[in-house]
Amino acid sequence: MTSRSFSTQAEETKEAVDEDVEVDPNYHNIITNTETEKGDATSFEFQAETRRLLEIAAKSLYSDKEVFLRELISNASDALEKLRQMHLQQTGLGDEGPLEIHIGTDENKKTLTIQDTGIGMSKEELIENLGTIARSGTKKFLEESGDKNDGSSLIGQFGVGFYSTFMVGDRVEVFSRKAGEATASKWSSDGYGKFELKEAEGLTHGSKIVIHLKGDAYDFSKEDHVKEIVEKYSNFVNAPIFLNGKKVNVVQPLWLMNSSDVTDEMHHEFYKFISKAYDSPRFHLHYKTDSPLSIRSIFYFPSHKPGVFELSRETDLTDRGIALYSRRILIQASNQHLLPKWLRWIKGVVDSEDIPLNLSRELLQDSALIRKLSTVLTGRIVKFLGDKAKKHPEEYKKFFEDYGFFIREGIVTSQEQPEKEEIAKLLRFESSKKPEDERISFDEYCEGMKAGQREIYYLAAPNREMAESSPYMEAIKDKDVDVLFCYEQYDDLTMLQLGQYDRKKLKSVENAVQEDQSDSGKVDETNPDTLSQAEADAMASWLKDRVLGERVKDVKISSRLTTHPVVVTIPELGAVRHFLQTSMQKIPEEEKWRLMQTTFEVNPSHDLVRNLHALRTRDPQLAELVAIQLFDNAMVEAGLADDPRKFVGRINKILNLALKQEQS
Repeated sequence: MTSRSFSTQAEETKEAVDEDVEVDPNYHNIITNTETEKGDATSFEFQAETRRLLEIAAKSLYSDKEVFLRELISNASDALEKLRQMHLQQTGLGDEGPLEIHIGTDENKKTLTIQDTGIGMSKEELIENLGTIARSGTKKFLEESGDKNDGSSLIGQFGVGFYSTFMVGDRVEVFSRKAGEATASKWSSDGYGKFELKEAEGLTHGSKIVIHLKGDAYDFSKEDHVKEIVEKYSNFVNAPIFLNGKKVNVVQPLWLMNSSDVTDEMHHEFYKFISKAYDSPRFHLHYKTDSPLSIRSIFYFPSHKPGVFELSRETDLTDRGIALYSRRILIQASNQHLLPKWLRWIKGVVDSEDIPLNLSRELLQDSALIRKLSTVLTGRIVKFLGDKAKKHPEEYKKFFEDYGFFIREGIVTSQEQPEKEEIAKLLRFESSKKPEDERISFDEYCEGMKAGQREIYYLAAPNREMAESSPYMEAIKDKDVDVLFCYEQYDDLTMLQLGQYDRKKLKSVENAVQEDQSDSGKVDETNPDTLSQAEADAMASWLKDRVLGERVKDVKISSRLTTHPVVVTIPELGAVRHFLQTSMQKIPEEEKWRLMQTTFEVNPSHDLVRNLHALRTRDPQLAELVAIQLFDNAMVEAGLADDPRKFVGRINKILNLALKQEQS
């Protein structure tokens, strides 16, 4: 599909240079028409407040000069709509003719002209709208802005958009004839103290603005430069826009169309247009609503896996993310507050009529409105992904593999528990009672819970093999509960921040083992393959007092381990692990051990432990090295070994001493 998918069928005329560009045959009769002035000019003083407004608009109101053209096109579009409505409500007005906006550039004369065939203005309306700010109730802006003089409190001022022309023009002329009236008028000013009015002839209904450009604004007399600005800000204006006779706005605003009328191919092309991407979207959400806000939107979910640049929370979102429109007029090419940061990878367009077409286009001061929009849109996107997971589980599984990081980020960064739990519905995990590669949600886990179970158990591990062989899984085998396996780096933090789901507490298996006090430390002396109680107690004392010292808070004899020799238990192990892994600076060893409050549990029936007991007498040096290595092995199992390479020297010593014993 070519770019012509979005263009109106081209009408070939003698003046068509590009076969794909629609050319208006009336161009020379409209934009180049020479109006004649009639009678003497009458001079008027600008209202004092208007002079102040002009100064603000020309010098400090807008961050970029090019937005003046957006303002004029918006005003022209409004004038066309007013005429259309007037014809719907009244009869006998005659043929309204084509509703169009025309722009002309003249590099020789250094002018820019914009003309609409809209409702136009009478002489009185020219004075009222361009010479005063009487009816808009905006004198208050001067009182509110005080001595700041930045115009930041100027919201809803009629004429502000027009006054932006004085950012680029040293003289502006407005020719206008109101629909249904015979006479036309010319308004002109240099933007300082006065404006002039005189009668004019030869003008069709509507308004025509001629800007005589300043020396630093001559680029606005160049066709290519103006075309770029129109396509950036006003590509989706409802009326056709012609630049020097050629139609400019040829891309359809898909978000305003019925979703059933938009094909996948059109979505793919539009996605590439708005995101400047070369891939196709994974899937899309076409969302419209009129309550609680008027919203017309399209969101695209990229098909590629995010890279390091996209994973960064400090990513510069310029020219990325969601474009914000109001009534087809671009407000911001990339609004960074419409969606929370965890959804920064989504591309799309949001159009809301609730955003006023006034100064807030530039400053967007109504943060409450943006927050409300963000809440509605975020909730709809989360619901869409939830529906996708239910209806197309395989598609969602691939999406979650690629973008699960952002969902976890959404839980961690959200402030309200209900919001966290809504996002948590999108998480997927393998579990101990499901086959490998089958992932379940929290809801599916809860459906399979045993009667009376009030906790959702999970275990953080690098992969399934290590999770299933973990000593912590062995230590809770008597509970016979399903355990969610968390393989990703930030799962610990995600579960800690979430805390609970559907009034059920999230409990790490590691914490469950640490909190379980049923293991009394008594040895089953009926088992012939175990240490005696006295031997076990002596082993525990030796490990605590002679070998491990400050590394441990306590050493216990454990009866719940069968295949593992040892395990460490630490209060809130997941939180400690995350803190140690993400600490910006290395914590001193003594502070680390004090923080962890480690309990070292020893299985008295394991061969390694029984042999270590015997080794204590035969070779105390080797026994101590083996005991420390067993402790470090347990720390590795707990995910707390900061650098396993430091074990190598000790292992070499153990091997060397063991080989010497073998030889002797």
